[in-house]
Amino acid sequence: MVNKYTYMAGLDNSRTGNTDTENKSYGMEDIKLNKGRKRGYLKSDFELFHIKDQKSMEFDYHHHDFHKIVVFISGKVTYYIEGKAYVLKPWDILLVGNTEIHKPSIDSSEVYERIVLWVYPEFLEKNNTKLSNLMACFNKAREEEYHLIRMSRDKVNTIKALLKDLEEAKHSSDFAGDILKNSLFIQFIIQLNRIFLNTDSSKEVKEIEYDENISSIINYINSHLDEELSIDSLSTKFYMSRYYLMHKFKKETGTSLYSFIIQKRLILAKSLIRQGLPMFQVAAQSGFGDYSTFVRAFKKRFGMSPRVYYNKLQSFENTALEEMDL
Repeated sequence: MVNKYTYMAGLDNSRTGNTDTENKSYGMEDIKLNKGRKRGYLKSDFELFHIKDQKSMEFDYHHHDFHKIVVFISGKVTYYIEGKAYVLKPWDILLVGNTEIHKPSIDSSEVYERIVLWVYPEFLEKNNTKLSNLMACFNKAREEEYHLIRMSRDKVNTIKALLKDLEEAKHSSDFAGDILKNSLFIQFIIQLNRIFLNTDSSKEVKEIEYDENISSIINYINSHLDEELSIDSLSTKFYMSRYYLMHKFKKETGTSLYSFIIQKRLILAKSLIRQGLPMFQVAAQSGFGDYSTFVRAFKKRFGMSPRVYYNKLQSFENTALEEMDL
């Protein structure tokens, strides 16, 4: 079994089964197990992890409060984002926004190597200018429902060089190392934007696998989270029987339609809480029929009440909280 962790093991939060994690001194802080779930705090505006392992892992659909960039190096992996399947090739890059649910499907017969970067949206926004929006690549991925960057060889070499310099800066204790690290990360994000914004996603659709009907249903759900989204109403709108809709959705996404709707509503609720909206307003705008139902769902999913979540956000500077469970 290969198990090499350049920074920190156990990247994603919804892994089931046993895990063997190693917490390097220069990696993620405060990793601990709580009721069988990994939990951690992202103490900086962004982080980089370089992982190489070969073991059986299973994941549920999940999301993060930060944006996630997956640089695939080797292995046999299919990545599911909002119901679409991306069969990865070496040096593919995936852009996963902080409201998008996702999960990898990993074939453990091959060594899986990847570089994963986490970045808080606030950090990118802070470095925007009037002419340049560093969030543009994530916005385009969400709006066009296409999250894959597949590069030419010269672009791959550019990205490789930037990531190498960024990894070295991560370890450096030289003068102004923190400034250099931030500068290199911004350069990396700029390059991703330049490549992705010039990608015609309509010509690349053949590279992903998805069911058009289920994709339309997911788009409708994402756009109507504050409205009624019962299974009966959806089956009527999309001209499917109730049973066929539930069966087809589970087959294509790996999760039930009901669970998907609840998870997306809770993701929206977290976003509204982070904006400082009153809790009753959060419940209403995220589509929960009453406040008590909202609180129960939130506690069941995240292990804490909405009010506790809000208070934890306030207790860390620079919105530096990330519950690995979320």
